[in-house]
Amino acid sequence: MLILVYMYAAMFVIFTAAHLYGSFKKKNTLRDPTKPVILLAILGMYLEWTRFKGAEPSLLLVGALIMSWLGDVLLIPKGVKWFTAGGICFWISHFLFIFTYWRSGIIFSAINPALIVVIAVLYAASATFTFSKLKKSLPKQLFYLMYFYLLTNGAMNAFAWYRLLSGSCSLASGIATAVGALGFFISDSTLFFVRFDKSFPIQNHFLVMLTYSIGEFLIVLGLMLLI
Repeated sequence: MLILVYMYAAMFVIFTAAHLYGSFKKKNTLRDPTKPVILLAILGMYLEWTRFKGAEPSLLLVGALIMSWLGDVLLIPKGVKWFTAGGICFWISHFLFIFTYWRSGIIFSAINPALIVVIAVLYAASATFTFSKLKKSLPKQLFYLMYFYLLTNGAMNAFAWYRLLSGSCSLASGIATAVGALGFFISDSTLFFVRFDKSFPIQNHFLVMLTYSIGEFLIVLGLMLLI
């Protein structure tokens, strides 16, 4: 029923707001229990929407959301091992998002080749700039792994923009997913500074979770508009 879609959307708003408040106030007693619910609410909203439309859910998208949820859960405890495990889950989720965009339709022949290159270079340059600033702060054993991870996030973003620019989806669908992917990229870039750079002016996870939560929501919303 459509009411269930709205219920999950309301759940997303409520738990995201509670989590953002906890992040701003640095209250782990509020952050920890609310964080896992955010992605579950988005997943529930998507599954109920496909059921309402009588469509089959995308296993690739479901997998991407589940891996993102696992990443959320694994990043709650402190420590390099937990951070690495969570990062691997998110890394897998980016590949699943890429394949989701590909399956939903990308016509590369409809995009100016120069634009394809420019978008890829912009994200690669952004990731490189971020890690040039973090080089002194990051654990040496994680530096190149995290750099490769952010490049993968950039690739996920590039494919979201290719999907929009190829005209293979509606303008609303393409913009929502591309802007959502950008939010995810900003979130990860900010997270690295918050976690590892003690001189970074922002020392809470509010901006990280704001851009991440809205980003994941918009990615899924954009794909829902195709159904």
